[in-house]
This record gives sequence, structure tokens and C-alpha cells, in this order.
Amino acid sequence: MNEYIKQISERIRELRDILDMDADDVARAIGVTKDEYFAYETGAKEIPISLLYKVAELFKVDPTVLMTGDVPRMDDYTVVRGGNGVKVERYPGYSFSALAFNYKHRQMDPMIVTLSKSETAELVKHGGQEFNYVIEGTIKVVVGEREFTLNAGDSIYFNPEKPHGQRAVTENAKFLTIING
Repeated sequence: MNEYIKQISERIRELRDILDMDADDVARAIGVTKDEYFAYETGAKEIPISLLYKVAELFKVDPTVLMTGDVPRMDDYTVVRGGNGVKVERYPGYSFSALAFNYKHRQMDPMIVTLSKSETAELVKHGGQEFNYVIEGTIKVVVGEREFTLNAGDSIYFNPEKPHGQRAVTENAKFLTIING
């Protein structure tokens, strides 16, 4: 198991215990089965970022707490130097670097996503709005029933409540995503 995934799972379990919440209630609140939630909490299965945000909202903590074990500290600004964002490897070939993790009460989450070539895009749904800007390579973005091919310099803004996902068409691709939740 990826050590980072294990740490997130441990934080979720610890916070649920501290908040004296039943696993059934948490599973129901985030819209998954108890077995699926248990797989996330034990680290047997990686929790999707959209569910991580739902858990954070339910626990009334910033998602940074679940991702890093630390609370955001900055009120007026935060600077993240190149390569120093909080890195998350969701699964082989898909990783992102959170760029505003240290800013309190943020309303947007900008991230640099790095993809390796893939034939399929894992579809997810979450609230808010989402913007993707391709930095390098070519990606396919699925939004609902539509699929868009985007090259470096192209962007898309969409409703992420529709099932959506991104995959690299070229060997490697990188894009900026900004999610407003």
C-alpha cells in the first residue's frame, strides 16, 4: 500500500473516532456503502479526491488536514515554490500537486495534474465548478456524454457534477485544474 494513502486513511479513521461518529453514518453521508467506506478507512482502497472533500466537509476540517495531517496557516496569501505543492499519487499514472494547501478558508483548489498515457479516464463527480488548462501534452476530457481533445494552451470550464475524467493521449501530459467547491 502507498504510504501516503495509508496516512490519509489513518487520519480519517482517527478523526472519525475523535468525533465519535459511526462508520455507517459517515458512509451514508458521503454516499458510499459501509464496505466501500471501510476499504477507504483501512487503506485497502484509495479514496477518490471528491470523497476526500466530502469527508473533510462532514468532519468540518480543511481537506489539507486529511492530506497532510497539518492545518492551513495563511490568511492573506500563500506562496508555493515550484515543485513544493502537496503531492498526491492517486494511482499509477495519475498524480497531482496541491498548490493552495496552506491557505485558510480557500474557495478554490488549484492543482497541477500529471498523467501518463492511458486508454480510459476514471470518471468522478463532485460539486462546484472546475477549470482545466493544458500545460503540456494532449489530454482527453470526458464530461457527461461528451469527449474533448485538448492540447497545450487549450482549456475547458465545466460542471463537475456530471461524470468527468481526464486521460493523457500523449505519453505524458500535465494540466492545471482549479476546482471551486
